[in-house]
Amino acid sequence: MTPPEQPNLRLDRRTQANLFLLATCQALGQACNTMMFAATALSIITFYPNRDLATLPVTLQHFGIMLSVFPAALLMQRHGRRIGFRVGSAFGMAGAVVIGSGLYLANFWIMCLGGLVLGYAVASLHQYRFAAVELVPSAWRAKAISWVTAGGVAAAVIGPSLVRLTHDQWMPVYLATYAAMFAVHATIFVVVSFIRFPTVPVGSAPVAADGQPVAVAPPRPLAEIVAQPRFLAAAIAGMVAFGVMSFLMSASPLAIVACGLPHTEAHWVIFLHVMGMFVPAFFTGNLIARFGTTPVMIAGIALLGAGVAAGLGGLDAWNFRIALILNGVGWNFLFVGATTLVTTCYRPNERGKAQAMNDFLVFGTTAAASFLAGFLQERLGWFTLNWFSLLLLLVALGAVGWLWAQDKRPATAAA
Repeated sequence: MTPPEQPNLRLDRRTQANLFLLATCQALGQACNTMMFAATALSIITFYPNRDLATLPVTLQHFGIMLSVFPAALLMQRHGRRIGFRVGSAFGMAGAVVIGSGLYLANFWIMCLGGLVLGYAVASLHQYRFAAVELVPSAWRAKAISWVTAGGVAAAVIGPSLVRLTHDQWMPVYLATYAAMFAVHATIFVVVSFIRFPTVPVGSAPVAADGQPVAVAPPRPLAEIVAQPRFLAAAIAGMVAFGVMSFLMSASPLAIVACGLPHTEAHWVIFLHVMGMFVPAFFTGNLIARFGTTPVMIAGIALLGAGVAAGLGGLDAWNFRIALILNGVGWNFLFVGATTLVTTCYRPNERGKAQAMNDFLVFGTTAAASFLAGFLQERLGWFTLNWFSLLLLLVALGAVGWLWAQDKRPATAAA
């Protein structure tokens, strides 16, 4: 296995500022996503009798992401990141208006439509990590992804805090939360204006061993890109990371309330979970640079498994808190590692369709997980959700183990 690539360059001030602004957009966008998770199911059960479907708007948001990843990525490749991110913010504002209107009218299906519209905004949100890679030399890939992802630390404060502050300010409850979501997406629209995106991504030009540029080959068919072992392993790991995270995060507010704990405990657990997701991003890139991608991904699987064990340990508040914190940290390790791998699998002129295909697979899994979360929580309970999560983690372990074997094969042959 080749040793991890060590960054040996310093980033200029302009690049650092761009990364900071991208992290800011990540923080604000992820705050809106957190608000969606924390508020939607609880707002729906205030008027809609079928609690089995309480997570359907969140599921449709993920379905909207699936529908949007290719248009969003290709729009950015053809017309630039700034226009693409602004369009995403516009969809975020529109989605907040629609879902808030559905709540005000006590119309479940309008709220579902709002979730679908918000899917485009979230599809754009997940392009920030790829945009970060394009701002830096290739040796900085893992760190750039990690730093921008770390913007979610602020989201862990902003999102749940806004939910706590706004959930009972207007009637019906949580209506003001969706108004706050509109304001946050409007802020993203403005912040994007100050980011300077390169016409040619900094880290994307292929170079030979002697540092000389290499002629760019024509783009390969998407099927050929996807068939690469590294792409397959990275996509499966990302799917499981987001699937398990969404599975338990979507259901946890319903499970907490069902156990007789207050709504405020659900807000607190989501806060701890989001902190677990994004605080490690300050050092995940360094861990990947030092130890390699595969060990960090395996550590992520182990942490996700430990979170499941905590969830199976009982129904007290601390069980939920520990389970969702470990779930968040494990997601960070596995997902940042998977994203880093994906960026090594395509050429610059293939980035739009390759990134879109990766996110299509990831959020297809997430959509299914979020839908099943509400159903299984109401019909079978919290413990069943955790057992299903263990099955998904075994799939991820197989994919990462396969990747490890593929990476070891050249070294063995050479020996």
